[in-house]
Amino acid sequence: MAQRTFGIDFGTSTIKISRKGQGVVLDERNIIAVADKKNIIAAGDEAFDIYEKAPANILVTYPVRNGVIADVENMTTLLNFFMHKVCGSKRPGAADYIVATPTDITEVERRSFYELIAHSGLKYKRIKIVEKPVACALGAGLEITTAKGVMVVDIGADTTEVSILSLGGIVLSKLIPVGGNKLDEAIKGVVKKRHNLYIGDKTAEYIKKTLASAIPNVKASVKVYGRAVVSGLPVEMEIDSETVYEAIIEYLYNIIDAIRIILERTPPEISSDIIDSGIYISGGSAKIYGIADLVAKETGLKVNICEDPANTVAKGLCRIMDEPKLSSLANFLRPRTLED
Repeated sequence: MAQRTFGIDFGTSTIKISRKGQGVVLDERNIIAVADKKNIIAAGDEAFDIYEKAPANILVTYPVRNGVIADVENMTTLLNFFMHKVCGSKRPGAADYIVATPTDITEVERRSFYELIAHSGLKYKRIKIVEKPVACALGAGLEITTAKGVMVVDIGADTTEVSILSLGGIVLSKLIPVGGNKLDEAIKGVVKKRHNLYIGDKTAEYIKKTLASAIPNVKASVKVYGRAVVSGLPVEMEIDSETVYEAIIEYLYNIIDAIRIILERTPPEISSDIIDSGIYISGGSAKIYGIADLVAKETGLKVNICEDPANTVAKGLCRIMDEPKLSSLANFLRPRTLED
């Protein structure tokens, strides 16, 4: 593998770029601000700062939706911006790229990640694809190249992927459209219903990170600002953890249902391995208070929250780049020819 190798996790909410031998070198919001449909105003964290505050002529958008690329043009612009940022002032030279993609997507959606880099203007030697559950398990420090089965639940921004892995591959996987953004939307809805208050996405995310709990009767509250539904005036209001629990619990049970479906389909020998090792939960929403207790209660299995859960995929890409014995876990995607 070439000395210059980058691993990229195109998340719905954030993009993380790793570099061989250096670890995670970029972790920014995967968002772009475009004025008058042509002029780039801001990208990454800077664009997130103006999200929900921009005038009508400035579109602030996320190019990745539900784990796949929805806006190729803006994602290409963002990729070039971030790669120049990683490489400093000098132009990025030829390099190998390893891209993490969800498992339960179509071949066309998977190819779009390959073609994004191939047509971005970046010089590349080889582009490899690794399935996100594989990178996630490696980033959690799990040994997946042996015959011992492991179960990984990755709760992303738009999707949750539940996977069983063994012998370096994926035995079973299920992708459901439930993630951190769904929880934010639910919080916005319940706050409007119970408190007659409109709040923005950023405020909902702040409430989730501060108060979200998978178990009831947690006593905590925060003061937030929004717009009153009746008067239309800006107001301050206190939101408690019971409101947040009411908003998110249905979606947490959707995730548990997906876990149950995968467990029901798991081969018996692998089931015995999972009883020993338990379920590993990663992703930003793995930080929700009590989520391990809820999943353990509903499944009867031991539940482990990964260390630094938001960065497990990026850390897994680092392992693939840095450990030669794991390099075979990343595969080439054959370029499309006229005969295809």
